[in-house]
Amino acid sequence: MENWRKSSYSGPGDGNECVEIANAPTHVAVRDSKTPARATLTFPPEAFAPFLEGLKADAPR
Repeated sequence: MENWRKSSYSGPGDGNECVEIANAPTHVAVRDSKTPARATLTFPPEAFAPFLEGLKADAPR
């Protein structure tokens, strides 16, 4: 079983843009906390940081 935690970047207040992540020895998983039973993205640990950097680079400023 994964230990999910809400991202600190999930938005203010009630976190309308709720993203949760879970770390495991073999992967990092990401899901939408509003629909946790739906699809989950999984990444090898070494690919997660570049994924986040790509998101930051594409974020509106």
